[in-house]
Amino acid sequence: MGYTLNFSAVWRSFDQLLWGLALSLGLAFVAIAIGCVLGLITAFGLLSKQGALRHPARIYVTIIRNTPILVLVLFTFFALPQLGIRLGKIESFVATLALYSGAYLAEVFRGGLLAVPNGLKEAGLAIGLTQAQIRNSIVMPLMLRNVLPSLSSTLISLFKDTSLAAAIAVPELTFEARKINVESFRVIETWIVASCLYVATCSVLAALLRQLEQRMSIPR
Repeated sequence: MGYTLNFSAVWRSFDQLLWGLALSLGLAFVAIAIGCVLGLITAFGLLSKQGALRHPARIYVTIIRNTPILVLVLFTFFALPQLGIRLGKIESFVATLALYSGAYLAEVFRGGLLAVPNGLKEAGLAIGLTQAQIRNSIVMPLMLRNVLPSLSSTLISLFKDTSLAAAIAVPELTFEARKINVESFRVIETWIVASCLYVATCSVLAALLRQLEQRMSIPR
């Protein structure tokens, strides 16, 4: 076809890709931190016997999980200002990603809470622990151990989802790669390097999270 690979233009702007990669990681970590809080609160709401807590939690999970994340991103950034709610590009995307992850993590945490044996809770009551002490000292630590693999997968998925921030001009990795592509016309080279950065980062994250899972696993 006569196309010759030439990575020189990409290497000259490689620092832009690294800055974009750093921002992508930051967006993912902040979003999952907020998402964990939202997900845990929603999980307790889903398990509540009170309809006033259970129904709003179920509506939130249903709406967010059944709406494409790109639609959520565009709605938050473009539609909310029409209602008087104005957020910056980064804040808007983090809020969207946190709401999105919170809805998925709510079901993860719900499953983790249900997986804690009732016998352990009864044992806590038998030795005089209060409900709050049982929740904080027994239920929560065991639940977190149970859901850690799912949390790891969610973090990696969120990191890849940060590429959607390019749709609202957040200067993360995909946005920077697209800018280099437009300026240099080196389409193949730009996206090869960007893809390699995504793959390498996901691989490192997966390896680190596997080590964390092994350290926190319950000895058998």
